[in-house]
Amino acid sequence: MAFHSGFVCILGRPNAGKSTLLNALAGEKLAIVSPKPQTTRARVLGVIHVPKQKGQAGAQVVLIDTPGVHRPDSSLGRKMMSEVREALDGCDLLLVIEDAARKSVPAERFLLDLVKGTKTPAFLLLNKVDLLRTEKRKLLPLIEQHAKLHDFQEIIPISARKGEGLDVLLEKIILALPEGPHYFPEDQITDQPARFMAAELIREQVLIETSEEVPHSTTVVIEQFEEGAKLTRIAAAIYCEREGQKRILIGRQGQMLKKIGTAARLQMERMLGIKVFLELFVKVRPNWRESRAFVEELDWRWQLENLVSVHGEPRQPD
Repeated sequence: MAFHSGFVCILGRPNAGKSTLLNALAGEKLAIVSPKPQTTRARVLGVIHVPKQKGQAGAQVVLIDTPGVHRPDSSLGRKMMSEVREALDGCDLLLVIEDAARKSVPAERFLLDLVKGTKTPAFLLLNKVDLLRTEKRKLLPLIEQHAKLHDFQEIIPISARKGEGLDVLLEKIILALPEGPHYFPEDQITDQPARFMAAELIREQVLIETSEEVPHSTTVVIEQFEEGAKLTRIAAAIYCEREGQKRILIGRQGQMLKKIGTAARLQMERMLGIKVFLELFVKVRPNWRESRAFVEELDWRWQLENLVSVHGEPRQPD
């Protein structure tokens, strides 16, 4: 049999479980996860290498996690939707993920129109079926209801958090992909640089530890990333929009910032396999989400192309 490979875009509304699915299928934590909507702000790529087996040539599945599909109302929101549309370009398969436990109408028209406009084959994944333990009778009508909305190739109930149905899903993904080459070497599981992942781990802790508007008003910029043989030194700025938010992020006698930093540092050490010295600062930049230039500069792809080092210190956005 021939080797199959291709690009698979994970698409859905905020909090449907896209990043949890990416991490579960990849077997690694590649995307941060929190209960708060719009946790994912940029495309996150994960590569699954399926080895050769008896009668099978193996496969390579390139998963692309995307921000939640929504109607944007800021420069940040428009950038996030731009990330979604760029991910859709050239994909071989869409995984449209829906929260099966959510008490609402099936996938909103905005998302469905996006799917239909691509002309790309699509699976519908009814996620969080583990939350329907006592309401299993609702699952079949839900499947029938969604089948009328779009000509999905497959409708598959799963639980990304529990790992239920993921083996079946991966088998069906491979069957749906075309014959193709190895797009990535076998030892590569993502295209994200470590400094971007470090920034995301800090932001994840902000999402976990803060509430109301604070988590949505923050972003993280890595100002220093020095890798040594025994220690990696990282300095990062947490940007927020108001002085009140800054006080919350720092906390009484710096306790909140210390808590965020400690948890993020432990995650970084697991990711990098080396001791990390992490220094955090909190900076106020009013209405940064409305600044198109600043939002563009948060993109790690932009940073790789434009940041220049001077004495080992990366130039930062103004």
